[in-house]
Amino acid sequence: MGRTDYLHDPAAPPANSVVPSVVAFVQNDAGQVLMIQRSDNGRWALPGGGHDVGESISDTVVREVWEETGIKAEVVDLSGVYTDPGHVMLYDDGEARQQFSICFRARPAGGDLRTSDETTQVRWVAPADLADLDIHSTMRLRIEHALDQNRVSPYIG
Repeated sequence: MGRTDYLHDPAAPPANSVVPSVVAFVQNDAGQVLMIQRSDNGRWALPGGGHDVGESISDTVVREVWEETGIKAEVVDLSGVYTDPGHVMLYDDGEARQQFSICFRARPAGGDLRTSDETTQVRWVAPADLADLDIHSTMRLRIEHALDQNRVSPYIG
């Protein structure tokens, strides 16, 4: 299913859903960041996805990282909360989702890199090389905030 992101765009469709979701800023001992290339829009992003009934939000982080990358993750702390109603994601099925994303810092705890139905590539990327990837501005903001170790559990509107 394809996805188009709108950010403060007057042509954006009105949102018709809100789904709590997570993204995981997973950084290894070498300082590299775990990145995925999304199969729905071809852009690079942090692994993540929607929160399911019956799981804690940290369980969502662990599940999504595992499903999308093959890496077992341990949640370290909260990096930011992102709820900008001007960021709307339109999916091919007509869902127009308002952003509601919680970013967590995590560390790898095993596993091997692999792709999934949601990813076309998975790799560890040095922070200096992130600028070379096609990353949506809202995802870049999450990465920038997560890289700043002085940011602890902020709320980002």
